[in-house]
Amino acid sequence: MLIIDAKDCENIDKALKKYKKKFEKSRTLVQLRRRQAFVKPSVKRRTEVLKAVYVQQMTNGQLD
Repeated sequence: MLIIDAKDCENIDKALKKYKKKFEKSRTLVQLRRRQAFVKPSVKRRTEVLKAVYVQQMTNGQLD
């Protein structure tokens, strides 16, 4: 749960802006999207390997 310390004289827009920043920093939405569908560990590992191969080819200049 996110708690925002808003002062009495503070504008509601500023408090909302603080809340949005804190929400984005906590990466709650990213976790929620990641948990929507289960990805098998083997599939996750395969995608990581393919991504690493792609990055390696980019750095070597082999990718056209």
